[in-house]
Amino acid sequence: MVQAYNFTRRAVVSAVVLWGALFTTSVPARDVDAYPAKPITMMVSYDPAGATDYQARLAVMMSEKENYFGQPVVVMNKPGKGGQLGWNWYTETAPHDGYMLAVYNVPHFIAQSIMFNTKYSISNLEPIANWGADPAVLIVSKLSPYKSVADLVAFAEEHPGQATISGGGTFTGHHIAMLQLEKAAGVKLKYSPFDGGRPALEAVVSGVVIAGFNNLSDVYRSLDKVNVLAIADVVRDKTFLPSVPTLRELGYNVDDTSVNVRGIMVQSTVAPEVVDFLANRTPLMFNDTAVAEKMRAGGAGVRIMNRKQVKMMWSERERSLGKLLAELKAETAIKAETASKTEAARKN
Repeated sequence: MVQAYNFTRRAVVSAVVLWGALFTTSVPARDVDAYPAKPITMMVSYDPAGATDYQARLAVMMSEKENYFGQPVVVMNKPGKGGQLGWNWYTETAPHDGYMLAVYNVPHFIAQSIMFNTKYSISNLEPIANWGADPAVLIVSKLSPYKSVADLVAFAEEHPGQATISGGGTFTGHHIAMLQLEKAAGVKLKYSPFDGGRPALEAVVSGVVIAGFNNLSDVYRSLDKVNVLAIADVVRDKTFLPSVPTLRELGYNVDDTSVNVRGIMVQSTVAPEVVDFLANRTPLMFNDTAVAEKMRAGGAGVRIMNRKQVKMMWSERERSLGKLLAELKAETAIKAETASKTEAARKN
């Protein structure tokens, strides 16, 4: 499976050029007519070879012939803290001139903006278009004694807090799926966050954790290493894992809040003319037949949404995640306050 990510230098250069073709507009209003006058950079908040990076590069590589835009686009990875490092940098420090784009992952950045003091939220970022949807799936290693979700839940009931579940970062879709299962099953699980989906998956394979929630697309390319127990979605995945039940089918009230949807965004300060241009052109690349075929071949679900649809989705997710995380946020605040008082008392 590793070879799927080993792009040749020529292919990577091609991908870079393609991204440029993809994003021909991101400058202050006075420079819009001249755009693009230089290469564009697109920031991915996760490691190279992970599902987000893989799909982004695949899309531009496969649509190279169409040359949807013009200037080269350099894909830059800035991983860390489940995406927080990259998105904080993008919102606060990166140029706001339209020559710097970013990939979004929902529910990741929305949940993090609710739970942490992040620099980013849906109020200061603007969606351009969405290319895909990647449900979280519950996995165990091939050698695991747990053959079903019921087996895993039974262990958690007998050993509260000892059932270790990996995922790619804190308050990412993987974490949200685990929180939903924990609540639905009435058990206490132990979340083990990793910097990205691939390390989290390998933790399952190597037995570092008992189980994990991971991207369907990453898991699909690793079915020789893991068993899939269930999907955290409202319907089965009929394309890639038609025989795998949803958690809801198995009696656990878990919806599609954790499904990882991916697309392109810019800062809200980018010129409206640029945003409109990108919003009109980007879906053309995502609708490319070759892109869709290669995405599906790699286990990546395609869900194309225009800017208006993405804005509605962002707002809906913020509402649903706010409800899901309200109790946990209150508990976190109480623990932080208690810890602060304890530390103050210790110093005195």
